[in-house]
Amino acid sequence: MKIAGALSWLAVAIASAGVGSLVQQAPPKTATISNPLEDNVDARRAGAKLYAKECASCHGQRRSGLGKAPPLDRPDVYNASPGALFWVLRNGSLRRGMPSFAHLPEAQRWQIVTYLRAQPK
Repeated sequence: MKIAGALSWLAVAIASAGVGSLVQQAPPKTATISNPLEDNVDARRAGAKLYAKECASCHGQRRSGLGKAPPLDRPDVYNASPGALFWVLRNGSLRRGMPSFAHLPEAQRWQIVTYLRAQPK
């Protein structure tokens, strides 16, 4: 029984590994989209407030992840293209339990992107 359980867990882990993060799932064309609020301190602060309201319940106050939601305090998030992060916020992934945040105005989604790309100090 233990072997069957281990093999089952291994199969799930291997299947999940091939999928990649949602940022990696963004279409290649998103890599060329720039953030109009990049390096804007006020936008980063506003994004932090929006993150606390909209994202922290799943991803944690410090972006370290909670439950099934992945941590967002990782280099692959900081280094992701702004367009890819915006795409994830706009589209989400119901299969992975990530809702779409298309209900937020575009400027607010860019503020969250600005916050996510800023490494915590």
